[in-house]
Amino acid sequence: MKTQRQAAILRLVRENRVQSQEQLRELLEAEGFSVTQATLSRDIRELRLAKVADPEGGSYYAVQPEGSTVRPPLSQLLPTLLLSVQGVGNLLVAKTPSGSASAVAEALDAENWPGMLGTIAGDNTILIVAQSEKAQKQILARLKSLAGLG
Repeated sequence: MKTQRQAAILRLVRENRVQSQEQLRELLEAEGFSVTQATLSRDIRELRLAKVADPEGGSYYAVQPEGSTVRPPLSQLLPTLLLSVQGVGNLLVAKTPSGSASAVAEALDAENWPGMLGTIAGDNTILIVAQSEKAQKQILARLKSLAGLG
């Protein structure tokens, strides 16, 4: 069942501009596959699907070519996908549209910003851990600037 479901996911992502996990879940359900959000997240991770920026706005899932990584630049992702970001202590919480947190977190991790220890992404929320409160403030300012959040 898992193999057939994952094959269906790959086909659906290739044939449609799937913008969210919920949209993908609905497409799968129409084909007779009933999946939970947790199972779908695991399938997306195992299939190494990537969220890529859509030139017309928003983002969609894409299949990565074998051996490559589709990683749009952070400067392209943030204005479209970062909805808000707040900090306390050495932590930041960033909000994205549903299904976009992983793409933004991966792009953030790839930047290797000074003072940023790492990220943890959910479906629409990212926890960013900074080395210190001072580093958190610098990262917060940089994120807001790149996203145009003022």
